[in-house]
Amino acid sequence: MDEESEPIQPQDQSCWATLPDVCLRRVFWWLGDRDRSRAALVCRKWNQMMYSADLWRYRTITFSGRPSRVHASEFESALWYVKKFGRYLEHLEIKFLNPYNAVLTKKFQVTMRGLLSCLGKSNNRLKSLSIQHLELDRLVWRNSIRSSLIKSLSFFLKKMGKHLDYLSLKGARLTVEQGCHVLNSLSYLRNESMASELNIEDYFSHHLAVYSSPQFNKTMATFHNLVSLTLNYNCISDELLENLGENNASTLWTMNIKCHIHDPHGQVVWGMSWAKLARQANNLKVNFFFERVMKYERLARILLQEIPVRSISLRSCYFSDPDWSMRPTLMDLLPTFRHTLQKLTFEFNNNHESLDEELHLLILNCRKLFYFKIWAFLDVRFVERILKSQEEGQCALRTLKVRIYTNRYETNEEDRTLREIYRKYRKLIDSELNYFVIAYPMM
Repeated sequence: MDEESEPIQPQDQSCWATLPDVCLRRVFWWLGDRDRSRAALVCRKWNQMMYSADLWRYRTITFSGRPSRVHASEFESALWYVKKFGRYLEHLEIKFLNPYNAVLTKKFQVTMRGLLSCLGKSNNRLKSLSIQHLELDRLVWRNSIRSSLIKSLSFFLKKMGKHLDYLSLKGARLTVEQGCHVLNSLSYLRNESMASELNIEDYFSHHLAVYSSPQFNKTMATFHNLVSLTLNYNCISDELLENLGENNASTLWTMNIKCHIHDPHGQVVWGMSWAKLARQANNLKVNFFFERVMKYERLARILLQEIPVRSISLRSCYFSDPDWSMRPTLMDLLPTFRHTLQKLTFEFNNNHESLDEELHLLILNCRKLFYFKIWAFLDVRFVERILKSQEEGQCALRTLKVRIYTNRYETNEEDRTLREIYRKYRKLIDSELNYFVIAYPMM
């Protein structure tokens, strides 16, 4: 027998043949679905590895909202995956990106009906479900398609609600009646929901005064285990805060509240309601996110001193109003929370007023502040003042992100100054800060 026809000795075999299961599983973890399917054809061991539960616990399914040959198989692939590996799922995220027409929304609705039906039959592990930005109030969602999708989702939640810890329906944009119907599915036959994290930001359509709805307050009273709640300010009322205190006092840690200019936000919420909730849920921290709600009078009605505020984000989205001033908010309102504030995010067009001094004083007053981000018209030396205060121990920032707006196309002068500042405080920055500072032409 010649040399070429000699049988392969064990020591000459590929190292892949003896690769430990834990290493092989890690290799499979990095492969896409198509490559996993091909790899499963190599041998029996690799085929068995294909069905390892660890590989399929997390899944993000993305559907394109645009007609395209490239994305034509997305809907069929999603159904194939759920039928084959859905029983292993523990965390599922579904995205439907900006649907173009009613044909695609109908296709998505039919796919979701099959997908949720299959999951409901085969899966008893699902802990986390996220279906975001459906925007069901858009015209591309015909009434029959919207109703069928809501029906499928509600039926699924009735069956799987007892397993879910986390539910996000952010951006669904439903009516109050539709939204409450879906949320009530979580407490079907039990009169209470055990979900610990609920995200209903932009869950209801814009312009709805949800806070005045008895139906919404009744629905929220079914939640008895909330640790984190994310919602819009147009849902906040004295009744809601009372329900949260009575049913979730021992568990509630975080409330994330978004307030948008187009959402009703003129309701009266008493400070004593917030104070009572803060006493009952003594670990509660509240994070506010304001979009184009910038005037002091409006903010002062919302940011009551009894609220245990941890972070505040104020974004004007590049809109500018010469009659609007940020100075009273920085000097009079925000310092009210100097003992609890940990994060501040500002994005505003203050071309009509200088705020460097006010911002610096606010940072110094908030002794627990560790995160500061700002996009605004500032003097470049503002950054140097913050770093000097940090060096002297007057503040304890861990993150500093600054975008300095300028009215000039060229930012060479600002860039040169920023490089000098970085060289001067390099040791401090490298050892203590997550640091990002640039000059940006705002034309």
